[in-house]
Amino acid sequence: MAHNEAVDVVLVGAGIMSATLAVLLKELDPAIKLEVVELMDSGAAESSNPWNNAGTGHAGLCELNYTPQAADGTVDIKKAVHINTQFEVSKQFWSYLTRKGTFGSSKSFISPVPHLSFVQGDKGVSFLKERFDVLSKHHAFSDMEYTEDKAKMAEWMPLMMPGRSPDEVLAATRVMNGTDVNFGALTNQLLKHLTSAPDAQVKYCKRVTGLKRNGNGWTVSIKDVNSGSSREVDAKFVFLGAGGAALPLLQASGIEESKGFGGFPISGQWLRCDNPEVVKHHQAKVYSQAAVGSPPMSVPHLDTRVVDGKKSLLFGPYAGFTTKFLKHGSFMDLPLSVRAGNIGPMLAVAKNNMDLTKYLVSEVMQSMEQRLDSLRRFYPEAKAEDWRLEVAGQRVQIIKKDPKKGGILQFGTELVSAKDGSLAALLGASPGASVTVSIMLELIEKCFPAKAKGEWAGKLAEIFPAREKVLETDAALYRKINSQNNIALELVEESSETPSYA
Repeated sequence: MAHNEAVDVVLVGAGIMSATLAVLLKELDPAIKLEVVELMDSGAAESSNPWNNAGTGHAGLCELNYTPQAADGTVDIKKAVHINTQFEVSKQFWSYLTRKGTFGSSKSFISPVPHLSFVQGDKGVSFLKERFDVLSKHHAFSDMEYTEDKAKMAEWMPLMMPGRSPDEVLAATRVMNGTDVNFGALTNQLLKHLTSAPDAQVKYCKRVTGLKRNGNGWTVSIKDVNSGSSREVDAKFVFLGAGGAALPLLQASGIEESKGFGGFPISGQWLRCDNPEVVKHHQAKVYSQAAVGSPPMSVPHLDTRVVDGKKSLLFGPYAGFTTKFLKHGSFMDLPLSVRAGNIGPMLAVAKNNMDLTKYLVSEVMQSMEQRLDSLRRFYPEAKAEDWRLEVAGQRVQIIKKDPKKGGILQFGTELVSAKDGSLAALLGASPGASVTVSIMLELIEKCFPAKAKGEWAGKLAEIFPAREKVLETDAALYRKINSQNNIALELVEESSETPSYA
């Protein structure tokens, strides 16, 4: 009987998560043998694609849902600070690769774009002022500017101010050192870098059809979607980084830790403008507040996007609903994910989230004119002919067991791993891509604890001179690392006073 092929690691899905983990593992252990398996015919075809993933470069600078306000008016900045330092950790990894000289230019995937927050009405203004007062005292946000001056706002966001009533109550904050990240370009750059090393392969048009325990590892059944032929690969470690498809694969593994998880798919839509006459007047990402009763992922924003060197504007998101777990998936994805172990949490979430259901139905039923009305809250003089509807990628929000409510719908990402560390899956959505590196470091520490503390420790310290916790508290170190990252990634010009890596 023929023996199965054997590798150290199989990674399912060729998006930003698998590409990051694969390159990181190869840096830590150049002898590691790994294979990335992708259903589509190219990398970054689902949520990592730049048009499927809108809020890119999440650093907590402008996203108002990361700074919730309590009933007494106080604003909690913990999440914004944490996401900011996670993004700084991502930048450390990209800087390390860029400095190697074999990775290619950072300009293809990261561009400087100011991050602004914009609010309307007395309540919004008082929230933004409080948020600014608290955030600007923290070293990660010390460059933030605040204004209620309309002339100043016209300088910051010239597209958004004409056509407004003179007595409209407005306020804005701005951070100049924000970025736009094309995660599609970054993913493909990582995959190209990966496959230039020995014992690292990316195989496209391949579907994982089975996962079976095999001693201390797994036998992965893989089918070629074009020829129909199948093969089996034995792997010591399997990573399920297949976006919405990670949940069915996690369920197929049968690991105890997968029990009780369900998924709720939400699709997104955007208005997109490529008219250079409009685009040139808006060089920023501008976030505002979600409408009352809307879920966190509905926070409206008007973004400058830089894709393949060209600038466009995206406005949204507008939610949609389909039972597919991937943009290129099947309508049977949701029904087939229902199990005895997760039907309770899924029904509890359905019962407790009627508001979300109503919101999704109303979003799906919107006309183009209604979508343009939302845009005109941001950009009063928007013309219909400049904008077209773009369908984004699928987001599968996590449903998990909850002792009190039976089940909860979780917005965010969750790493689920087998007790023995032989398999891990990433579930959920935003702010995923921007904090990928932190999530993959968490995975390495969870699934390879002895190596992370032992033989890989020196290399990890070289790639990541400062991790999140120390960046949150050490202002001088934060500024030094941030400055080094920005120079390495060509986001700023190098000056003689700026310290650089030896």
